Amino acid sequence: MVRPTHEVEYEQMLLSRHGLPGQGGGRRRDGLLERSAYILLSRIRVQGPMSIGELSEAFDLDVSTLNRQTTAARRAGLVERIPDPEGGMARKFRITEEGARMLDEERAGMIRGLDRVMADWTDEDIAVFAACLRRFNAGIERLGGRPWPRP
Repeated sequence: MVRPTHEVEYEQMLLSRHGLPGQGGGRRRDGLLERSAYILLSRIRVQGPMSIGELSEAFDLDVSTLNRQTTAARRAGLVERIPDPEGGMARKFRITEEGARMLDEERAGMIRGLDRVMADWTDEDIAVFAACLRRFNAGIERLGGRPWPRP
């Protein structure tokens, strides 16, 4: 008997391929934020200022990769480097007002796209789907040992 995980695998593949209406290729058509910047800003917003080491651990990425991403985000005015608010030696990255504005704008655009996709869904159906996605992500995070903070 084939387990339903085969269906989940296929649908997850399709989900990773699709952009929401009004988006394309990991970037909104208006080019507001690249996917990596969106995820970086989202994490810093929820967790607060983070060092390169903390970001590397959180994302399970090489420090060199995070250096490139944070440098691009700094140049774009999305994050700034600040002394560790807790007095540590490492400097941390904090989201700027412009970064917060762009993140909010990007998120609002994504929600509008989701509203269009789910226009014929009931609020209960959407809540059940969100709960299943949260549970799915929590399982991945548990196995990887990297829980993602949620607002």
